[in-house]
Amino acid sequence: MAKVGVVLAGCGVYDGSEIHEAVVTLLTLDRAGAEIVCMAPNIEQGVVNHLTGEQAEGSSRNVLEEAARIARGQISDIAQVKASDFDALIIPGGFGAAKNLCTFAFKGPDCEVNADVARLIREVIAAKKPLGALCIAPALVSKVLGEDKLPHRLTIGTDPATAEALTSMGSTHVDCSPRDCVVDEANKLVTTPAYMLAGSIGEAADGIEKAVKAVLELV
Repeated sequence: MAKVGVVLAGCGVYDGSEIHEAVVTLLTLDRAGAEIVCMAPNIEQGVVNHLTGEQAEGSSRNVLEEAARIARGQISDIAQVKASDFDALIIPGGFGAAKNLCTFAFKGPDCEVNADVARLIREVIAAKKPLGALCIAPALVSKVLGEDKLPHRLTIGTDPATAEALTSMGSTHVDCSPRDCVVDEANKLVTTPAYMLAGSIGEAADGIEKAVKAVLELV
C-alpha cells in the first residue's frame, strides 16, 4: 500500500486549498487503498471573505489550523515531515498554493517558495519519488525546479500569461485540458489544470483522478 503525502494550504479557494480539488484528491487516494499523510505549513495567512470575494482587512488565520478542517484534524506541520515519510507527494491548488505555499499570486516569476515546501519538493525529486501538482500548484514546483536548473515538463492549462510565467522560471509548458494530465516520466512529475480551466467539479475531478492514478502508477 502506497503512502502519499498531501500538502494543504489552508481551507478555501480564495485564500487556501481549493476544497473540491483537495477532497477529490483524498477520495481518489483512499479508493485506491493509499495511506494518506496530510500536512501544511504552520504559518499565518490573510483572509478572504468567500461570500463577497473581498479581502478581510486586518484578519488572519493559521494555515495549518485551517487545513486541519479538510484533513479532519489528521494533519502534520510540514516542518516535521520528510520525503522518507511517504512514497509520493501531491499538492492541490487554490489561491493558497500561490499565496501561502509561495508568493506567486503577488510576485509572479519573482516569487519565493515557503522554505519547508521547497525543501520537501527537493527531497522528493532527489529521492526520485512521484510528485503531483494540481491547478496553480505547478507554479511553485516550476520555481523550485527552475532554480535547480532541472529540465521538466508541466501544465497549468492553456492560459498564455501564466504559461509564459512558468516558462520564464525554467519550465517547458504543455497545454492540457482539465479532463487530462501531463506526465513528465523522467522526473515522475504529474500535473493537471483542474479549476484553472474546469467549469464544474465533475470536469475538474476527471483530470484530478487521472493525475492521482498516474502518480500512484509511478510509485
